[in-house]
Amino acid sequence: MAFAKGAWRILVAFKDGLVLIFMLLFFGLLFSALTASPNPAKVKDGALLIKLDGVIAEQPAAIDPVRALIANEAPVNEYRQRDVIRALKLAETDNSVKAVVFDLDRFLGGGQASITAIGHSIDAVKKAGKPVYSFATAYSQDGYQIAAHASEIWMDPMGGVLVTGPGGSQPYLKGLLDKIGITAHVYKVGTYKSAVEPFIRSEQSPEAKQALKAVYDEIWGLWRADVAKARPAAQLDGLLNTPAASVEAVKGDLSVLAQNNKLVDKLGDRVMFGKYVAAKFGKASPEKTGEYASTSMATLLAANSADGNGDSIGVVTIAGEIVDGKGGAGKAAGTTVSDLIYDALDNKELKALVIRVDSPGGSVLASEKIRLAIEEAKTRKLPVVVSMANLAASGGYWVSTPADVIFAEPSTITGSIGIFGIIPSGENALRKIGVTADGVKTTPLSGEPNILGGISPEFDRFAQSTIEKGYGDFINRVAKSRKKTPEQVDAIGQGRIWAGGTARQIGLVDRFGGIDDALAEAARLAKLGKGNWHAEYIDPKQDFLSQLLGNMGAEQEESAAAPMDLFARAAWGQKMAWQRIEADVQMLGGVQGAQVRCLECGAIAGTPAILSWNAGASSNAGASSNTGAAQDGWLLRFVKWAAG
Repeated sequence: MAFAKGAWRILVAFKDGLVLIFMLLFFGLLFSALTASPNPAKVKDGALLIKLDGVIAEQPAAIDPVRALIANEAPVNEYRQRDVIRALKLAETDNSVKAVVFDLDRFLGGGQASITAIGHSIDAVKKAGKPVYSFATAYSQDGYQIAAHASEIWMDPMGGVLVTGPGGSQPYLKGLLDKIGITAHVYKVGTYKSAVEPFIRSEQSPEAKQALKAVYDEIWGLWRADVAKARPAAQLDGLLNTPAASVEAVKGDLSVLAQNNKLVDKLGDRVMFGKYVAAKFGKASPEKTGEYASTSMATLLAANSADGNGDSIGVVTIAGEIVDGKGGAGKAAGTTVSDLIYDALDNKELKALVIRVDSPGGSVLASEKIRLAIEEAKTRKLPVVVSMANLAASGGYWVSTPADVIFAEPSTITGSIGIFGIIPSGENALRKIGVTADGVKTTPLSGEPNILGGISPEFDRFAQSTIEKGYGDFINRVAKSRKKTPEQVDAIGQGRIWAGGTARQIGLVDRFGGIDDALAEAARLAKLGKGNWHAEYIDPKQDFLSQLLGNMGAEQEESAAAPMDLFARAAWGQKMAWQRIEADVQMLGGVQGAQVRCLECGAIAGTPAILSWNAGASSNAGASSNTGAAQDGWLLRFVKWAAG
């Protein structure tokens, strides 16, 4: 009895200790969030500081609170594109903002369409008579595109500029799958539907190379044109065409190379740069070495609420992978997004609907669910305008088909009109370890798909037929939307991706323009007077703890996940590449249902590789943070086991 009482006291004490720890953690998080929240009273004369310590996103992904608390890495910050652009717009006319400073030291990139839009906004600030400065230890391709629009580019003498152009390798898993005995059964339509190639080939097909090369060339031409226009003095040819010889000529000093080729204006560390800005626009208060009077982007936005006058034009964002069921921001969950649309149509006085798409697609069923919700707006006689951001491919195009008008940027990746399904089976793997499967059937499809004994030819034919029907549905929807014949759509479909310029020429999009152009067109179609309407963004609601963690992350001084110098960035890229292989294997074993998804689009469109970490899920274009075998699918667990 004494032993039982002692054990009980220990358990109670342990329980009380856990409760105390969680309470301290909760109130610590609450205090940090409250102290980090933007305070309009802090707006001051000086520079507007836009510190992009992370990635640019169309819709920052919801943070999984549990994973955020137990993970050994901080989630990477995500900055909404429209927030950056609105802050720059405010800077044009706000008398307290004397200049704009971009801190790109830990900038990890974003889609080219987003970065180009930010560049245009920087040009507008300069046109308003306010200088724009950029600082980074090292500039990568995306960061340099932003910096090229600045009045002055500063760089740390220990840094450099590394522009590599789009392209590179992606993992092909057929050799691994053959080695461990996994068979990928693929059902697809589309000559160019290369999403499944990593599972059935050891190299890229000629068709995929052809399509990707065409898109890469178009996107790369747009990047070079934008940088050349923004910074005519920049001499990039040596760095791009003969990089090794160029760096050897300056004895490996990347900062000298950058300055000799007029890629940057001045060299100096962060303290020197801070003193330079402080001398022009005032010192920080209280005064600190190397700091200057500044207002953060979050503070400026908090001090200037968005215009809410006039009629409402609803804006629904479809960002990230399109998945079945419910989900938070940054992942286009079919039920969640469709419910948002239906609820807005039922309970808001909307005059038009704008759909902002930045997605590689995903589930057919979820894409159709979202499309039907958008169609409901059409039945209620509301104009529907689609605005494509960096990426609107496969399911991202499927959901765009109800639009009256489709806007895209020249660098938008779209198309990929194709469909696939994929089911792995492990009969060969099991046979290697002495496991076989046998049984009886009452019909040809009994027990199918048989992932233990092998999928039958009968099921293969059955599944392929359903995929072909799904492709027919896809091209018929596009044909009706674009006023083409199914044969015409099939000719430009076949799973092929297109950059925005070509997509406009072949009739997949109507006009070039960003979200502002789409809103203006929606107002025109709804016959709303100029200045008598506003955009009402309809986003998923975050739970309290996720919002708490997100606010803390947005204001943190540094992110452990964000590298600064060129070699740290290279190491980060290698880590993401290995995690992409893991994500591919998870995708192979975890796909449920037919897919209208463009897996190769993420790398082309510049979709940040780490976005899916925050959402607590994985995709081909993103890495996942593994929290244990319980989170893995059966295939990934088998691969890890087979690899020892």
